Amino acid sequence: MFLLFWDDIRSERELMQILPERLDYLWFLGYSLDDEIPNHSVLSKARKRWGLEVFESLFIRSVSQCVESGLVDGSKLHMDGSLVDADASKDSVVKASAELIDQLREAYGAVEAKLDGNLSNPHYQPVNRKLLSTTDPDSRCVSRKKSAGGGESRPRYKAHRAVDDKHGVITATTTTPGDVDEATQVERLINEHEANCGTTVEAAIGDSQYGTAEVMRNLQARAVRTHMKVHAGNARKDLKIFPKSDFEYKLGEDLYICPAGETLYPRRYDKRRKATEYTTGKHVCAHCQLRDACTKSKTGRTIMRHLGQELIDDAIEQSKSKEAWRDRIRRRYLMEGSFAQSANLHHFKRSRWRRLDKQRIQDYIICTIQNTKILITRSLPPKTTAEALPGLKYKIQNLNTSLKSLYKALIRKVRTRYGDNHCHSTSSINAHTILSHPFLSPFEQQPLQAKPGVSVREHNLCADSPAVRPYPFKCATNSSTPCSVDTVG
Repeated sequence: MFLLFWDDIRSERELMQILPERLDYLWFLGYSLDDEIPNHSVLSKARKRWGLEVFESLFIRSVSQCVESGLVDGSKLHMDGSLVDADASKDSVVKASAELIDQLREAYGAVEAKLDGNLSNPHYQPVNRKLLSTTDPDSRCVSRKKSAGGGESRPRYKAHRAVDDKHGVITATTTTPGDVDEATQVERLINEHEANCGTTVEAAIGDSQYGTAEVMRNLQARAVRTHMKVHAGNARKDLKIFPKSDFEYKLGEDLYICPAGETLYPRRYDKRRKATEYTTGKHVCAHCQLRDACTKSKTGRTIMRHLGQELIDDAIEQSKSKEAWRDRIRRRYLMEGSFAQSANLHHFKRSRWRRLDKQRIQDYIICTIQNTKILITRSLPPKTTAEALPGLKYKIQNLNTSLKSLYKALIRKVRTRYGDNHCHSTSSINAHTILSHPFLSPFEQQPLQAKPGVSVREHNLCADSPAVRPYPFKCATNSSTPCSVDTVG
């Protein structure tokens, strides 16, 4: 199953068919050329027998290996969610009353979504409650946002991820039906991240879906910096009225003072939003000279104060900082890049199997594969000069004329500023040699020391010096004259 997603093979049948032809697959699985290949049904039986715990432990093991290799910092965490098309067509969706759909879900044995997000809130109403896919009843019929391409409503799941800031290692993941809000999974992802990595989260980064009052209040209570974009809610941006910050709150008296000096008293408490509404008399706003700059409502201005408003205000200030802005910029390619890689290479955007537990297995395998790739690529030692120079020579030779001239001019400028540092010739290159120029070498090795009383330039051009030329390229004229950067290509 690991190979199934590693190379995005179309089906388990096809995997078993090509397995005898792939020596790398046989080596990975421990098979010899004469071993009998099992039937494809072995994979489905193994999933059923192992259950979700085996694949979850495999994912946790990949995270632990990344932590041991120093690839995880753990202090900054990027979070996001992405919709995954269920293995069910739109033709499998039936429409009926909410009561009948609930009975159908019970008959199909569908997993209750209230265990995984919004439906734990008694005031929450699920999206498309009157629709049900008879093929995959655990999924929910939702449509994508217009910014993500839009489209019709169809059965979908939602994969939630937490990615570490250092190298993009996926440290936590969970899967829910498609109508579960991303903000409801913040606490779960952070707890899973801290359990898998053994570190404490100091900053959480997310888009506006995570910038709700409840998320910011809870994260501030945990001493986690909130670098999310603030959720605008249903506020109209075209209304140019006094912001909430212009109203002074009297903590001891529990009331607000408006810019005109009038008092706003608490009127009611909203249990769903966990906020108190403050307002003044209708006649007060009607005769106020600042009415047009304060409210457009006929009933007067109202102010909402949430539970733990002081924590929310601190979170909003943190979200406006330059550090938060830089983290959100980094999130664009770190978090979205993680989803893009899984979608382009590992069959992420559509379920291979049906039901929620199978979809969770799929997400665990994909996240394990991506962590494995990071572990392989980031744990390897940096290339030596002997390994890096052939690629550099190929890149220079394939540059067009203008870029090649610009590249040479840049090298000449750097050499003029920093001087001529030593570079080994082809005869002296080994596993430990490296270019030492501050611009030409990305490996931060120390340059060789020139002979006493001899300048760096003279030492480079000395006949008995091993560094007979700045680059170990063969001269096009096949002469013994050392080649310079200006003659390359």
